[in-house]
Amino acid sequence: MSQPASPDPGQLILIDKPLRWTSFDVVNKLKYAGKFKKIGHAGTLDPLATGLLILCTGKMTKQIDQYQAQEKEYTGTLVLGKTTPSVDLETAFDAEFDTTGITPDQVQEAARQLTGNILQVPPIYSAIRVGGERLYEKARRGETADIKSREVTVSVFEVNAERFPEVDFRIVCTKGTYIRSLVRDLGLLLNNGAYMSALRRTRIGDFRVEDADTIEEFIEKQVVN
Repeated sequence: MSQPASPDPGQLILIDKPLRWTSFDVVNKLKYAGKFKKIGHAGTLDPLATGLLILCTGKMTKQIDQYQAQEKEYTGTLVLGKTTPSVDLETAFDAEFDTTGITPDQVQEAARQLTGNILQVPPIYSAIRVGGERLYEKARRGETADIKSREVTVSVFEVNAERFPEVDFRIVCTKGTYIRSLVRDLGLLLNNGAYMSALRRTRIGDFRVEDADTIEEFIEKQVVN
């Protein structure tokens, strides 16, 4: 008499998400490549962001919330003097500001004010649901929404303004922190505007992007196995 097949214990997969891929794109690609019946990701990355994406398969999907709740680290670049509705390059510029007179010390002070336990309003271009609909769907129709602020913790907000008006940054924060909101708010603190030109997630908890596979590397491993 044959023994019933043991349930799939699942696995944890670290992927370095490429530019312009959605997190859902990555899930679908890996599901097909690895022939996984069940797979999900722990923490969305915007299409214009790159970096560490944790995926879980099989029984490991039960641990997605645990990984999603861990501290995250990002590096990136913001640009002062212009704004876009999405606070990144997904949408066109809608305003321009004079950055004359803004000093590196003022940029540092603005970042300091956005460090610690802060209240943050998520961007209108986000996947948060309001009234059963994603905010970005409302935004794309030109509608507004009442977005409630949320408390987040930013333990590190380092800025380097050597390439001003481009400002490189490193941020360490809790789950639910919107980096685009930090960029927007830094611009407002300087009585100016800002948008994010690049973002990369480098760490989730103890997992680092250096240990992640590209999608191509992951698929090649599946073929070899």
